[in-house]
Order: sequence, then structure tokens, then C-alpha cells
Amino acid sequence: MTENRGIAHLVCGRRAKWVVLVLWLVLLFLTAPLASKLTDAQDNDAASWLPGSAESTQVLQISENFRPEQIPAVVIYARESGLTAQDKAQIQEDARQLRQLRDHGVRGAETRGPAYDRETNPRAAQIYVPITQDEKGWEEIAPAVDSIRDITGKGGAGLAVHVTGPGGTSADFSKAFEGIDSTLLLSAMAVVIVMLLITYRSPTLLIVPLLSVIAALFTAQAFIYLLAEHAGLTVNGQSAGILTVLVFGAGTDYALLLVARYREELRRHEDRHEAMALALHRAGPAVIASGATVVLSMLVLLAAEMNSTRGLGPVAAIGVAVALLAMMTLFPALLVICGRWIFWPAIPHFGSADPTERGIWARTGRRIARRPRMIWGVTALALAICSLGLIQLRAAGISNADAFTGKPDSIVGQEVSARYFPAGSGDPLVIVSNQAQARQVGEAVAGTRGVVPASLGLPPGTKPSYDGQVLFEATMTAPSDSEAAKQTVERVRDAVHAIPDADAQVGGGTAALLDMDKATAHDNKLIIPLVLVVVMLILCALLRALIAPLLLVGTVILSFAAALGLSALAFRYVFDYAGESTDFPLFVFVFLVALGIDYNIFLTTRIREEAARQGTRPGVVTGLAATGAVITSAGLVLAGTFAALGTLPMVAFAEIGFAVALGIILDTFVVRSVLVTSLFLDAGSKVWWPHRLSKEDGGATPPGARGTARQATSNPH
Repeated sequence: MTENRGIAHLVCGRRAKWVVLVLWLVLLFLTAPLASKLTDAQDNDAASWLPGSAESTQVLQISENFRPEQIPAVVIYARESGLTAQDKAQIQEDARQLRQLRDHGVRGAETRGPAYDRETNPRAAQIYVPITQDEKGWEEIAPAVDSIRDITGKGGAGLAVHVTGPGGTSADFSKAFEGIDSTLLLSAMAVVIVMLLITYRSPTLLIVPLLSVIAALFTAQAFIYLLAEHAGLTVNGQSAGILTVLVFGAGTDYALLLVARYREELRRHEDRHEAMALALHRAGPAVIASGATVVLSMLVLLAAEMNSTRGLGPVAAIGVAVALLAMMTLFPALLVICGRWIFWPAIPHFGSADPTERGIWARTGRRIARRPRMIWGVTALALAICSLGLIQLRAAGISNADAFTGKPDSIVGQEVSARYFPAGSGDPLVIVSNQAQARQVGEAVAGTRGVVPASLGLPPGTKPSYDGQVLFEATMTAPSDSEAAKQTVERVRDAVHAIPDADAQVGGGTAALLDMDKATAHDNKLIIPLVLVVVMLILCALLRALIAPLLLVGTVILSFAAALGLSALAFRYVFDYAGESTDFPLFVFVFLVALGIDYNIFLTTRIREEAARQGTRPGVVTGLAATGAVITSAGLVLAGTFAALGTLPMVAFAEIGFAVALGIILDTFVVRSVLVTSLFLDAGSKVWWPHRLSKEDGGATPPGARGTARQATSNPH
């Protein structure tokens, strides 16, 4: 049995299956303790998100020469009718206690304030409390803000008290990320269990893919932890969360597709080892090609300017690669060890009929074959209409106030502060320049529209100068995360860059947002075409054709546009989100194309296999009938795991999860089952050009497929 040779025989042989199991058990024994340490290795500091070469990143690095990296928390007190004498006494006492605070990096001695909104009958006051951002700054920020709240309290009796500013907002973001790994793990696991029960209709069979996916996740997390600790790989909360979703989604998909082929072979072969070897031999190339597509597409992210995007690339690629390895080794070994009983109660007995030959997808293929050209035309038009929703897309960034699905204390405080103080208070511009030109630079900054002139100054705890350079801050009139503030940064940069020999640079929170927007725009233009090239090359190599890959890539682009358009409409009119992050289209594109092309690979490789035996048009119908049910199940699993991102209280994650889930459902039920099928039926053997299959529609139609072939070819247009 020559087809069994190679890796298939090494994985599922009578003795080899036990060797594979032992090797994985040893691997898990070594990696499980390391996997749990990945959270501690995450780097969620500003530099892990910013573009490496941006001006704001350089200012951040230079500012460390003047003072430890800091993030200010702002305590806001407000009473609309005016602060009472008792309020003022409480504020002064809070300020005194805050100056003595040293917990969790709080630099109490450098506390500033209270500052009042006006000299007579003030209605509000602010106290600025700097917090050190060291290597563990992200883990410490929430406890630091909690220690501040322990002193200030939450107000009452008409006095509002909130902790806001960059420190307060970062603390709320930190809490939102808290438990992200366990939350997503449990959510993804629940989705997978439910979908596997529906798909397999077997309470025993779902255990094997679930154990294999969990093993893959732990192994991937351990490997990534080692790279983060010893090779400089950047891992943050975003990439760690997406890793869990990808491993569960992609791993379960590969399991579903392999099981479907294994079930087919069990009906044809009495020996389960032989059946698995054939399943691996025939389904393996498509599964490997699909995994390679995702891995290479993720690695394209290494070309990004954004550190967070670039860091996600290898993290996601490692996760999918390990999931692929587990599903091609551990998973088939476990299936063969368990035997046929694992499919109980729907056990595929030797010689039993294949239900796909008379299932819904077989009927769907025969109906599409009657008028394929009309069907693909109508389907493409419908998707194009859905893509018109792109005019509602607002991927220009999300302000802090709109970044949470709820409204935490820092956002409430930000709104309160903006009513009484310059909206940019608490998140100033940071300017560095050569000392000799410092006065000119300061005058240029103070004279720029959008800057509060009187706010210019040296923050407490900062060295007056370092190595011939100086650092100072300035407050903007607009909220620091607004478009108006970004325009102010642009004007300030133009003003200070024009001063000869000043080498002045402008940073701070707003400048970082502006630089991230620019870097993301660059990444969108570079990475999206590169991913398409990668996908195209893999399809060409796999199918050994040119027309079919071009058609498949075209359908994926159309599917992406439709998913993005429908998502934009949902965000505007259903969820009432204010907008999307600037990297939203890029992430959705990469995930949809890399993962969505999987289903086209599974379908078209089966069509190609059948076309060589019975001709292209009947092969399309047979291929759809054979793969329809399993691809549908795989799509629902993957969509469900991405939808799990919606369990996190952050709009950016919820939007990515919704859009990718919607796109996968579109791709599964519309693009792959209707559009690709009808296009291939209409084009016939020409889809395989320049391969020899484009000149001859295979050999004789095998027994049992003649009826399908006659129906598919009787009215091809």
C-alpha cells in the first residue's frame, strides 16, 4: 500500500501511534509549566505598541534620561454649585496623603496640586499624581490607581471624585485585559464543545480534538514564552488573546477536515490504521497548505511599522504552526488508538453508505449546475451591494471615551474634567530640544494654536538638562485623544522643526496616537498586497494552475469587502460604536483572507482530485457534496471562536471578533458554497489552465458518479 508511506505511516502505524503519544506527553510535561508564565512575559508598555522609528517613540526613549518613564493619574473633584470649605479641606488632606504615597510606583513626592478651575468660588480641583512606568509598569498601574482611590474615595453628598488622566485610563485598560487568557480560553472552549457536539453528534469524539487543541495551545504558549524571555519577542495582551482564538479555531478546523476524510476511509477500509493513513495522505496536503497559508500570512506582519502588529505576526504564526503539527500527529494517533467506538453512536462501519452522496450539499451542487452563470452573477452582485456599507466605515481611531463597551471611572472623570479644565489636562505634549535653542522652541510651542501658553514648563522630578538637551511639557486645549489635538501636534511639530539646529521633537500621548495612525496607514498599504501575493503563490503551487487561484483570490477580496461593509453598518446602527481603530481593516483582512482561504483550499483540492477521475464539472458537484458539511461545521467553529473576542469589554476586540466571524460565515455559506462552486461550474476545465486538466476533463466517470456527472454537464450554463 504505497499511499501509506511517508509521514502518514510514521504517525498512525501500529507501533508509531504509541510513540507519537509518548512524545507529546513528554513535550507537555516540559512545556505546561512554561505556558502558565506567558502572562508574566507580556510587555504592554507604550513602546510595545508604538512604531519603532516614530518621533513619539524617540521622545519616549530620550525622556528616560531626564526622569523615569511616567504616566500621570489625575484626581478630579467637582461640585457644580461650587466647592465647599469642607470639600477644600478634604482635597488638601488628600493631596497631603498622596505626597506620602509610595505604593506600586506612585511617585507621591512629585504630586502637583490641587489646582482649581478658578480663583473665586471654584467648582472643581485637580491633583496630578505621577506613576512610574518600568518593566512591570503595566502590571502595577491598576494597583497604583487603586491605592490612589483608597485615599481619595469615591465622593458623595454632591461631590464627585474620579481618577482619570492617562494613569486612570491605563488602569481601566489593564483591568479589561485582566484574565484575558482564561476568559478567552473558556469562551473558545465552550464554543468548540457545542459545535463539535452538533457536528459529530457524539459525546465521545469531541474529547480527542479538544485534548489535541489544548495540548497545542500549551505548547505554543511555552514556546512563545521562551522566545519572549530569551530572544526579544514582543508579546502583549492583544497578541496573547488572539493566539488563544487562533489555536482553538484553526486547530479545530483541521481536526474537523481530517475526521471527515477519516470517516470516509473507515467505510471503505476495514483496518483503521490503513484508513487513517489514506486520510492523511489525501487530506493532509490541503490541511498543510491551509496551515502554511495562515503561517506565512501572519509572518508578513513582520513588515509592519507598528510594534504591536509586528509582534503579533510571529506569535500567531507559531500558534497556528503548533496547532497544525498537533492535528497532523497527536490527533490522528489518538483517533487510531481509540478505534471506531470513538464515533459512538454514529459509528462508520466498514461497507456502510456515504451519506454525503445524498445530502443537502449534493442537492445544492446539482441545482447550481443548472444555471451557474446566473447564480455567480447574482451572488457577486449581492456581495458588491453589501460592500457599499464601507461608506459607513470610520477606521480613524477610537478615543478613550469610546474604547470601552461600558463606561469606567476614568472615562466619567475625563468628561467631568473637560467641563472645568482645558480638555488636554493630564496628558500634555512632551517636547525635547537642544538646550541652546530651548527658548526659541518654547516660544514656538506657546505661540501655536491649540496650546495653553501658560502651561509651558518643566514637570516636577525632571532634570533641567541632560547631555545638552532639555525637556518640557505643554497642555493642549482639546482632549488629548481627539482629532483636534492631533492637528495641534502637527502644528507644534511644524513650528519646532523649523527652528535651525534645535533638533526638537514632540511626543506625548497624542503624538503617539498620531504616529500610530500614520504607521497603520503605511502597514495597510504594504501588508494587504503582500498577503494577497502569498495566498496567490500558495494556491498556484497547490493547484498547479493560474485561473483557479485568480478566481479564488477575487472571491476572497469580494467577501472581505462585503463583511467589512456589513460590519460597518452593524457598528453604526446596531451597536452604536463611535468608530473603528485604524488597524481594524488590516487585522480583519489578514484573518479573513488567511483563514477564509482555507475553505477554498479544502473545496478546490477535492474538486481537483475528483476532476482527474470524472471531469471538472461533475467533480465540482462531487467535491461540494463531499466537503460541504464539514466545511460548514469548520466555519461555524472558527466564527464562534472569533466571536468570543466579544466577551472582552473593549470595543476594538469586539469589532474585530464580530467582523471576522461575520466574514467567515459569509465565506462558508455564500462564497465557498455558491460563488466558487458556480464559477468553477461555469468555467469548467479552463480553471486548471495551464495544467493538462484544462485540456481534458479527466478520465472516465467512475461508477456511482455517472448520475451526478450527467446532471452537472447536461446544462452547464
